[in-house]
Amino acid sequence: MSEAAPKDRRDAVVIIPMYNESENAAAIIDAVLSQPTPFDILVIDDNSPDGTADIVTGKIDQYPGRVHMLRRAGKLGLGTAYITGFKWALEHGYDIICEMDADFSHNPADLNKLYDATAREGADVAIGSRYVTGVNVVNWPMGRVLMSYYASKYVRLVTGVPVHDTTAGFVCYRRRVLEALPLDQIKFKGYAFQIEMKFTAYKYGFKIVEVPIIFVNRVLGTSKMNSGIFGEAVFGVVRLKWNSLFRKYPDYSAR
Repeated sequence: MSEAAPKDRRDAVVIIPMYNESENAAAIIDAVLSQPTPFDILVIDDNSPDGTADIVTGKIDQYPGRVHMLRRAGKLGLGTAYITGFKWALEHGYDIICEMDADFSHNPADLNKLYDATAREGADVAIGSRYVTGVNVVNWPMGRVLMSYYASKYVRLVTGVPVHDTTAGFVCYRRRVLEALPLDQIKFKGYAFQIEMKFTAYKYGFKIVEVPIIFVNRVLGTSKMNSGIFGEAVFGVVRLKWNSLFRKYPDYSAR
């Protein structure tokens, strides 16, 4: 399902997947739209049974032309949610396309820094990075911090991608990146989707920068992380690297 592009559309959109985020939906939309950078929002709702979509519908009425929603039949994976959102954003002419979580683990104020890095400072991909200046994570259990930190180190070692936070889900892309990448060929559906997107952008020669952020564990709602998602990220990386050895990538570094 798709909407007509509003005539006063901003040049940047923030894609926020939501599943059972009724406790956060209204507040995250208000916070994003209060930033000095004028963002639009696209919510991808996977048929949340807790009324999330009804809350977003109220915000669509409150902010005409700035809040949009695509509703899917059920939980189809984080990666497919973002791919759906990317295609919608390209179709509707946005120049900067961002992704973030709904639970305030990503500070909406940091969107301004990611926007500046892409729209004004020449980056093709700007990553809100937890690990580029150390470990900037608040209120996570130590085991999860170590798992996430060393998973990113592992990905960097195996793939050669010069990114400290390869699993980060707080990212802004310039339009040309998403137009160039073969979105329908992105295989991973869970958090490994974030790794595959960064790896592919790197192989295409796009300029990737990491912007330091502080990541705060959610206060409301329930985390969607599980061992299966983590396993996909860890074991899929080897397959990702192996497959890349037999593939020729176009070079966008000088374009």
